[in-house]
Amino acid sequence: MTNTTYTSNTERVQAWLDGSTLHIRFNNPAKHNALSVDMWEAVPPLLAIARDDDRVRLVVFSGAGGKSFVSGADISQFEDMRAAREAVAHYEAMAEATLTGIHDFAKPTLACIQGYCIGGGVNVAIACDIRIASTDSVFAIPAARLGLGYRYSAMKNLVDLVGPGAAKDLFFTARRIDAVEAKAMGLVTRVCAPDMLDALLGEYAAALAENAPLTVMAGKAITREILKPSTELDMALCTSLIRGCFESADYTEGRTAFMQKRKPVFTGR
Repeated sequence: MTNTTYTSNTERVQAWLDGSTLHIRFNNPAKHNALSVDMWEAVPPLLAIARDDDRVRLVVFSGAGGKSFVSGADISQFEDMRAAREAVAHYEAMAEATLTGIHDFAKPTLACIQGYCIGGGVNVAIACDIRIASTDSVFAIPAARLGLGYRYSAMKNLVDLVGPGAAKDLFFTARRIDAVEAKAMGLVTRVCAPDMLDALLGEYAAALAENAPLTVMAGKAITREILKPSTELDMALCTSLIRGCFESADYTEGRTAFMQKRKPVFTGR
């Protein structure tokens, strides 16, 4: 496949091929690249093309504007897309499909992070193989402040990456951490000054352009096999617990408080 062009189905996701690197950039800077529905939906078709394009050795995810990688969900769509039970199921299935598609993509993926990497942004980043960040980056998983359910796959990716202790620290407190702490706990691989981020990314692009792609892809596939969950996993229980979060009064309170810019009052119901 030598004549492929990469065209996104929304202007809020940009895609272009630079040598052997496919860039997928979230382009919603007015909202700090918060993920809208069309942005989630734009990624899988691009990966489907890249899968069969022999030119592509690396896929890089980044955020436009220099101030944010991804700041979470587009809250303007929260009420319509995530309030009703059917809409929640659709939204979660869509996000899950996109994140799973990134995680299971056969070729190497890299998150190039500058600025806010919050909620869904962390999920995108930890679905990638490698994460690099500028020193002005900020990370957080605010699920516990919103009362929403956090998917098993996202939690597993987080635990696999940083270990259960650090994962619970970030998840339970919903606190924000800087790039230095993120690197110390293993959330990101390397950190550099903002003006050196392009050069660091270029280092990875050059390495992946030069290294044997079949070897790299085999290493990725084997690593994935090593990390597979036990066959005794009770997925039905996980699904039930997550559904319970979305159907709770606390979820309604968390969403309402967020939109009203006040602290939520949770009751555990």
